[in-house]
Amino acid sequence: MGVDITIVMSHLQRLPSLTHVAVCGGTHGNEMSGVYLAKHWLSNPSELHRSTFRATPFLGNPRAIQKCVRYVGRDLNRTFIADILNSKDPDTDSYEVQRAQEINQTFGPKGSSQAYDFMFDLHNTTANMGCCLIVASEHCLFSLHMCNYIQKQAKSRHCSILLSKKNPEEETYSVCSVGKNGLAIEVGPQPQGVARADLLAQMRSIVTYALDFIELFNKGTLFPAFDIEAYKVTGVVDFPRYPNGEISAVIHSDLQDQDFQPLKPGDPIFQIFSGEDILYDGEDTTYPVFINEAAYYEKKTAFLKTEKRTVSLPMLQKKF
Repeated sequence: MGVDITIVMSHLQRLPSLTHVAVCGGTHGNEMSGVYLAKHWLSNPSELHRSTFRATPFLGNPRAIQKCVRYVGRDLNRTFIADILNSKDPDTDSYEVQRAQEINQTFGPKGSSQAYDFMFDLHNTTANMGCCLIVASEHCLFSLHMCNYIQKQAKSRHCSILLSKKNPEEETYSVCSVGKNGLAIEVGPQPQGVARADLLAQMRSIVTYALDFIELFNKGTLFPAFDIEAYKVTGVVDFPRYPNGEISAVIHSDLQDQDFQPLKPGDPIFQIFSGEDILYDGEDTTYPVFINEAAYYEKKTAFLKTEKRTVSLPMLQKKF
């Protein structure tokens, strides 16, 4: 069952124009659409130029890209938290800690008035997520207006919106959080270390639409109020495990590839190796995402639970 959320704001919200925009590919070194697009844009930056701004492409984790692995020491996309970014005595053995601090110094500092106006982060998933737009919360006015614009432009496919913060007090830890506004673009399913032409093209189109939106905003376009459907992360479900910690069951075939589809109490979610089913014992319908994501096995995550919401947002225009 969906939940209606109304963001309490005045009828028209005005925000400053955006002049500093960055596009990160390769935060995870084996998610190849973003890796190859960022490399292409570094050689062909004019593709990211608009009349009111020029977006800056960069590679998030060069060492992981070179090795074609997710990371070399720790997950870079979980490293942008205050304790790490502000540490005066960093873990010099962790490349990702150093890299996070470098990115924060270049495009931030996070939470400051000097931070870039917008940060894009490009990802692939092995899960059947399609084109997914990830925003921190329902309070990200500019990013959600951008998502609404992208959805309208991407007429041939549906782009789901995922709200990643489970609660307002939760500290954001992703690359996107360095900018004043941000959007992670997650496209799949795609195997790790593999590039698919169709998914790379979809990601490229989404970035184009997003940059066009910023251009229109900077030129003074008035964007109307709207209601939009989004999925808010509410929890994590781990695989069943033996007492020694080993996984004792796999994702059930009825659940596999059913990202963003309703999962009702009593539906099968796992199948143990002897063939018996394990049923979902939650009290309410949920909408699982990142189902059987390869990179999440180490994070003890079989899938994320989400709640479908309708978010109402006001008109938006540049502050003159």
